[in-house]
Amino acid sequence: MANETTSLSQDQALDLHLQKSGVETDRLINHPVGLFVLFFTEMWERFSYYGMRALLVLFLVSEASKGGWEWTRPEALSLYGWYTGLVYLTPIIGGLIADKLTGYRKAVILGALIMTMGHASMAMEGISMSFFYAGLVLMMVGNGLFKPNISSMVGKLYPAISDKKDAAYTIFYMGINSGAFLGILMCGYVGEKIGWHWGFGLAGIFMFFGMLQFYFGQKIFGVIGQKNDNKAKVVAGEAELPKKVVTERLMVIFVLSIFTIFFWMVFEQAGGSMTIFAKDYTLRSLTGSSGTLFKWADAALTIFPLIAVSVVLFGLAKKIAKKYPATILFTGLSFVIMWGLAIWKVEKEFTAVSTEVPASWFGILNSFFIVSLAPFFSKLWEAKFNPSGPIKFGLGLIFVGLGFAGLAYGGSDIPQGATVAQVSMFWLVFAYFFHTIGELCVSPVGLSYVSKLAPAKLVGLMFGVWFTCTAIGNWLAGATGGLIDKISTEYSISYFFLIFTIIPIIAGLLLFALNPLLKKWMNGVH
Repeated sequence: MANETTSLSQDQALDLHLQKSGVETDRLINHPVGLFVLFFTEMWERFSYYGMRALLVLFLVSEASKGGWEWTRPEALSLYGWYTGLVYLTPIIGGLIADKLTGYRKAVILGALIMTMGHASMAMEGISMSFFYAGLVLMMVGNGLFKPNISSMVGKLYPAISDKKDAAYTIFYMGINSGAFLGILMCGYVGEKIGWHWGFGLAGIFMFFGMLQFYFGQKIFGVIGQKNDNKAKVVAGEAELPKKVVTERLMVIFVLSIFTIFFWMVFEQAGGSMTIFAKDYTLRSLTGSSGTLFKWADAALTIFPLIAVSVVLFGLAKKIAKKYPATILFTGLSFVIMWGLAIWKVEKEFTAVSTEVPASWFGILNSFFIVSLAPFFSKLWEAKFNPSGPIKFGLGLIFVGLGFAGLAYGGSDIPQGATVAQVSMFWLVFAYFFHTIGELCVSPVGLSYVSKLAPAKLVGLMFGVWFTCTAIGNWLAGATGGLIDKISTEYSISYFFLIFTIIPIIAGLLLFALNPLLKKWMNGVH
């Protein structure tokens, strides 16, 4: 009965908040329909980002005869680290621009447009290398405007302190990873099998659709996301807090942000050293029954997640199609194209004579596990087991370390200095599974805590700080991943992955020790 009362009061508070903000009050899965407009916008943005990222290192290290640039592994991983780092550094500027000048909505639209131009530029890499580098710069700039501000809008849909925020950010995170899954799957396949520039261009098409569906659905959000909406009394919903409370809560954001550096430094090996491991050290040429089994598994992984997000789109269409037909039209058109690509890909694989798993394919595992496990974690945090943020973060760091323990064990038979091997695919699957559990304990929870702990006038800036620490972690991922040749030559590749086992586990245990102090500094926020 107590749980029902608490749930009812949370829903009443949400309804009141939506009405005051002029937001559409219709619900889908007991959350505002606006959350799902943001879900699909973010989904296509992540499709474009991860679709391109899946190809970046592979393109750079591939032979010129295969259309690549034949860079060395350290060179490719260095550019990867700088790009992924700067992509997460620009949001601190984008957050300030939105807070002071444009508002969240205009920043999201402008950022999406700039990123679309970036992907188009990269698609022309065959004409000149300059187009490739210009595309990277445009995507860094566009991401800076887009990323922190769409995350801020998710938090703005809910009252300042609401237990539903963790669940909302987990649902939003499903959108992130649905897009990442489809982007890696489709852009990776097209890039490796057809041509790199086709993969880069495909990423931009869906970024464009994401921008259009958000642009035509803006009125769903009422005053949320408009310029200076933080100063509007109607959406403030937050009493003036004592300076000591604000300072302590900001300190919690700072501490958690610092620990995310350790998380992303090891987690983002996925696009770097783990991609190299998949390309050169993993058995990917399959024959006989194993090849047939992979074709069916790949077909299922292509079709069923697409069915799942299509069902979400159908549910949203029933709620808002009459009021916002253009939003549903452009999202629906993007899904028609995606279904066409999916059917073409499955048919092409089943008619192929030989079966070789694309090196980029393994990147979908993280997103697949996210989409599969996120509903479970959403319910877990909302109803069953909901420890404090620092405990969740500590668990996340330990789980990501366990994933690398599996890779260290799987690569233990690779001789010192070997540049190729034939390790079972199982160990990459194992690693991505544990990395996903770790990510669900850190990333959506972190977004939620930044939203809850930061005062309204500093939300955009604090998301910028959060993504700055993510940027540092991404840069360190490229820098440390670039040591794969040096460490595997002097010691072994197993030793290389063991380093990424130990670092996050130690950081996780340290967070457990800091939990009592951080809980006190939260001043009642859970």
